[in-house]
Amino acid sequence: MRGRETGSPEHRVAADYIARMFRKAGLRPGAGSSFIQPVSFTARRIVEARSSVSLLRGGAEEKLTLGEDLTINVRVANAPFTEARVIFAGYGLSIPSRNHDDFAGLDLNGKIVLVMPGGPKGIAGPLLSHSQSQRWSELRKRGAIGLLTVSSPAGDTPWSRSSLARLNPQMTLTDATLDETAGQRFNGAINPNAAEKFFAGSGKAARPLIDAALKGEPLPSFDLPASIRATIAMDSWPVESQNVIGILPGKRSHGNRDLSNQYVVLSAHMDHLGVGSPIRGDSIFNGAMDNASGVAMLIEVARAAAAGKRSARSIIFIAVTGEEKGLLGSRYFANHPTVPARSIVANINTDMFLPVIPMRSLIVNGLEESDLAADARRAGASLGVEVVTDPEPARNAFTRSDQYSFIKKGIPSISLKTGFVKDSPEHETIKRWRSDRYHAPSDDLGQPVNFQSAALFSRLYLRIVQEIADRPTRPSWNADSFFRRMAPDRG
Repeated sequence: MRGRETGSPEHRVAADYIARMFRKAGLRPGAGSSFIQPVSFTARRIVEARSSVSLLRGGAEEKLTLGEDLTINVRVANAPFTEARVIFAGYGLSIPSRNHDDFAGLDLNGKIVLVMPGGPKGIAGPLLSHSQSQRWSELRKRGAIGLLTVSSPAGDTPWSRSSLARLNPQMTLTDATLDETAGQRFNGAINPNAAEKFFAGSGKAARPLIDAALKGEPLPSFDLPASIRATIAMDSWPVESQNVIGILPGKRSHGNRDLSNQYVVLSAHMDHLGVGSPIRGDSIFNGAMDNASGVAMLIEVARAAAAGKRSARSIIFIAVTGEEKGLLGSRYFANHPTVPARSIVANINTDMFLPVIPMRSLIVNGLEESDLAADARRAGASLGVEVVTDPEPARNAFTRSDQYSFIKKGIPSISLKTGFVKDSPEHETIKRWRSDRYHAPSDDLGQPVNFQSAALFSRLYLRIVQEIADRPTRPSWNADSFFRRMAPDRG
């Protein structure tokens, strides 16, 4: 399917296949009379031949090389021309509940803000993740016009590979009310090996700041003696893609309270990166683990759930589009649900659950945030699998996939992955997978798969779904969860 690029003909073929599998499993159409929910996008691609970025310092202009020094984020509607001073703002985070504010005392008005990856240690991963995702909202309030982020040298994708993707199309939802990047004139990512260029003349070196950021240490904030001059040319065009939605109705009660009008949403994204610049001679980004594995499991769980005893609550199975473009398909559904919004009580998301190691435990992102933890632990105990929290909170997994679209609507959510102990041999296997196969053509059907792990994960996933769908009380955020404040009064 040529990498299932959002809005491509092959993505539509995949969507139609999933719809047939949902129908065959016994699900009802979840988008009116259809399994397909259309989603409209605006696609953008940079035209590098007509684009340029320079640093202006002391009356001199230093031209930067796109792809080597930095890349331009075209999810943002970058202005055709921008010239503005640059200011360094540490991690670029404002977290009042933890008395952390990188912007204190800074004049950001009309400036491009440069920030480091990560965040201060001691702040819980989910809260840190959310604060990072809200960075532009905070910057915009303070008058900033752009954002530059130093790419993490410890990130999942090395710069050499991520820079190749800069020419791939990116997308935003056509619905302007859902554009979370509005107001930015310039957005880019800096190669950590080129960061010294941006700090020259400041009296501070970039490398020690990057190293401190990787350790979560305190960072300074200060003006940089430089401006950015950017000319950005982009092509844009409309795209339509698809969410695929099926519903398994709950069992109507004839006794106590009828819960069939409440919905548990199970999500996994079907899109991937399509066709891009070749890596080792292969240009098709297959996305087998990311996230055909999650969609395959979703189909199998739909079949098993429909064939078994019906749960009290109804279950929505949704294969979403546009995750790789910024969680866009799930954002669209969360804001345009096909059932009453207040009737959605929980979300369970699976993205790249990685059955490449033996499954001895289950990672639950969001374990500390809601009482869904008790459901997960009961299910785990029934199969002899320990349920654990995220061993790598700095990766910000709680807000990096489609569960975050539901979290922002106040819906208790969790995301599940095959578990491991930090720094164990299994962890090393996972890290090698990320380095070698994540967002690379080698994420294909030729890679080693632990099918026993995949089968156990699927059985446990179904048990968790059953626990949540049959529990007598509506799921709720924990009293001390930061995300509780996002929940409206749902009655």
